[in-house]
Amino acid sequence: MNYYDEIKEKLIDNEIYEKVKDYSKERNRVRTYYEVGELISKAGKHYGENIIGEYSKRLVNEIGKKYSSTLLKRMRQFYWIIEKGATVSNFLSWSHYVELITLKDINEINYYINKIVNNNLGIRNLRKVIKEKEYERLSEETKLKLIENKELKILDEIKNPIIIYRDNMDIDNIKEKTLKDLIIDNISDFMKQLGNGYAFIDSEYKIKVGNTYNYIDILLYNVIYHSYVVVELKVTKLKKEHIGQVEVYMNYIDYNLKGINDDKTIGLIVVRENNKYVIRYSSDKRIKVVEYKGVSI
Repeated sequence: MNYYDEIKEKLIDNEIYEKVKDYSKERNRVRTYYEVGELISKAGKHYGENIIGEYSKRLVNEIGKKYSSTLLKRMRQFYWIIEKGATVSNFLSWSHYVELITLKDINEINYYINKIVNNNLGIRNLRKVIKEKEYERLSEETKLKLIENKELKILDEIKNPIIIYRDNMDIDNIKEKTLKDLIIDNISDFMKQLGNGYAFIDSEYKIKVGNTYNYIDILLYNVIYHSYVVVELKVTKLKKEHIGQVEVYMNYIDYNLKGINDDKTIGLIVVRENNKYVIRYSSDKRIKVVEYKGVSI
């Protein structure tokens, strides 16, 4: 079989298609590069790894300069990840797949593919979430649910640690107010790290418990799960009294704000350092504790 002639024919057809079918050229490019990747993989088994370099030289001379060895290798990698179980989606461009083929875990690749589709992620934002290791920051229980295609709950989507963006600031030695200000200044990014569907209600949300006024650090609402979310910030190691404080706030919101169609309020405690023993003996499964990590802007 003449692999080169078939590869050349497919790439020439794609070049023509890109000029006359602008509305769907990206979809055709992805399909063509997959098919070419398959042919390159088969040719390599017959003629060895060096065949990529040989094909590249001929394609550069006969079609165009962009068909370098690097591009041909990417096409082959693309074919490999699809064969291993990565999802093919019409919503993804070739540039999306170029970012994804560097990842080794197919489950991680599929996570980001779904995120691209569900959140309409461009290349820049895709690079950002990959760089921040968003998939790795999910719990093992959540990853298993994703693999088994089980329904996620609101707490499953929260990343740990939470990334806090700061400008030349020692985030390990700051006050709670400073931490809150950093989060509020980037509230959209903070909510994205919690999952989809969050809306900001208020910071320092004032409530009255008996004759005492208290202030919830951040109050959110999730429109997908129909639930209020109480967020408390602690610049210390988690303590048992933190759990009790958040439970009071959650119960207050349930009693005074929660609508008839709303689910029970969720509590999120963001701490400098977690305490597995406090978590172990806490009976309230509506509360999740995550650590925060500072990243320079």
